[in-house]
Amino acid sequence: MLLASLFPVLAFLSGTIAVPLNSRSIEKRALPKLGGVNLAGCDFGMNTNGNSGTSYCPGTDQIAHFTKQGANLIRLPVGWQYLTANSQTSTSFDETFFAIYDKLVQASLAAGAYVMIDVHNYARWNGGIIGQGGPSNADFANLWSNLAKRYATEPRIIFGIMNEPHDLDMPKWGATVQAAVNAIRAAGATSQSIALPGTLYTHAELWYQGVNDPVVAVTDPASSDKSKLIIDVHQYLDSDGSGTSRECVINAVDKMKLLSAWLKTNGRKAIVSEIGGGNTASCQTNLGQFLSYVASDSNFIGFAAWSAGSFDSSYELSITPQNGQDNDLFKKAILPYLPG
Repeated sequence: MLLASLFPVLAFLSGTIAVPLNSRSIEKRALPKLGGVNLAGCDFGMNTNGNSGTSYCPGTDQIAHFTKQGANLIRLPVGWQYLTANSQTSTSFDETFFAIYDKLVQASLAAGAYVMIDVHNYARWNGGIIGQGGPSNADFANLWSNLAKRYATEPRIIFGIMNEPHDLDMPKWGATVQAAVNAIRAAGATSQSIALPGTLYTHAELWYQGVNDPVVAVTDPASSDKSKLIIDVHQYLDSDGSGTSRECVINAVDKMKLLSAWLKTNGRKAIVSEIGGGNTASCQTNLGQFLSYVASDSNFIGFAAWSAGSFDSSYELSITPQNGQDNDLFKKAILPYLPG
């Protein structure tokens, strides 16, 4: 449609635009309590500068493994460059790669899970920040328009705007996120939730400290409220919060309580789309305490543990089953808090 093809530019220029509601108008039903895992691999090769390398998408076998144990959320990271054959202005996908990625999406949906589509580029493309000297907001909106068209009729999709943005001009980033939200809705995906990321790798404290207020201000063209715009949070429990150590030194429940109070005050919900730790006694304890809190607090929709997928047992935070068997971190700290 002509309107859809012009929309990313119009949305960028205007900041917001009304989307006519139809039979697929935004649903009032809230998301259920969610809990699950990341299946990494289609993002492999991406680094924090938004540079790409070589992806290694996992197979679909782990989906049944986790959903049978109660997971009802699968987060599927993917690199922007891989989707568009390394063209930031492409108006179409690399259909060979997309078919591989979509196979994971469809297998997860068939298993009864919700799926978070996660563009894993750290708000960048080969070092250039989106809307801040790198790809334009219109380029990014075009990517999301194309993704949203593919899944517009599937209510169990959650659109994760961007993985772990960092070092941003926040008013400009707010405009970038708004352009993406507008494009998703204009593409006909009016019922799905959209996860909004903040800066500093979307750590919890940046939300209640007010740093991410330009993202909090983003509106939903398909609804008079923001109930489908959920706050996307990442939290790691090692000494610097980077998720690079096998040892956990905090449970971060104090941060989650502060964030919960902020969410309640602002009438918002959050999802912890990355949380993890090493297969160690310290993480089995601290991660378990963290997930116990998140699972019990109604201001949090749920969590996705990092990470299964194409990782092997040598990766510090791997929860990839080995020979069909889960490690003790998964069994002791994650499994008890899966919704099923």
